[in-house]
Amino acid sequence: MGEYNNLSLDTLCAAICDVIGIEPPKEAAEPAKALTDYAEKKLNGRKADRVFMYNPDAIAQWIEDKYPEFLEDTVERTELAIQFRTVMPSVTPVCFATMYSGAQPEVHGIQSYRKPVLTVDTIFDALIRAGKRVAIIGDDTCSIGKIFLERDMDYFIYETEPEINAKAAQLIIEDKYDFIVVYNGNYDSVMHKNGPEAPISLGQLRENSAAFSQFYELIKTNWKNHDTLLGFAMDHGCHEIDGGCGSHGLDMTEDLNIRHHYVCLPRES
Repeated sequence: MGEYNNLSLDTLCAAICDVIGIEPPKEAAEPAKALTDYAEKKLNGRKADRVFMYNPDAIAQWIEDKYPEFLEDTVERTELAIQFRTVMPSVTPVCFATMYSGAQPEVHGIQSYRKPVLTVDTIFDALIRAGKRVAIIGDDTCSIGKIFLERDMDYFIYETEPEINAKAAQLIIEDKYDFIVVYNGNYDSVMHKNGPEAPISLGQLRENSAAFSQFYELIKTNWKNHDTLLGFAMDHGCHEIDGGCGSHGLDMTEDLNIRHHYVCLPRES
């Protein structure tokens, strides 16, 4: 199984807040120094005024290590890799609640696979308090599209990844939002049915990397007047189970160890 990553996922939320220059949520853990130090150096001490978070589902660190060629487009476009240990149980609503509140499950309240609207303070509440314009783009069943509802921000909910990604591209080009979250669950869905290493599953990794790369290129072209942070940030990993299927949710390195990828793009003017 190997060793667990040392850095908890709960450190990401406050780090993103530091990068964009806002106060973190009330229960957030201390920020991940690797991200804050990188952004400060890359942006020459300025704070980002745009953050774009791409959230693919269930891409394990061990999968990336074993099949790096499927994510090479993303790795080539990013500069900082951070190895996080996600939280237990390692299922989507629990992990994304921690990612965007900075709190452990016993604090934010989601401790199993359920999708209530969070009442704990989140990064979205912090952004709204700071006057930032926020958008979430996801599918009609995803956790991100449900647990962060009932806030004064925009939600774009679709049935398929192509629709989601087309809307994300549109919002990038329109350049109206300060903080955009995009969720793609295609690898997770295919992996559960076919296993993490099945050719059809690995093909979804390539789709995720291609989507992120497209967003990167659009942002590079359309957000030249902004200091931007882009993140390729999954929620948890996965492992193979009997019958050649895939799963997650256990206290094991395959499910808990994940590797995020980040890059800052300084403004050109």
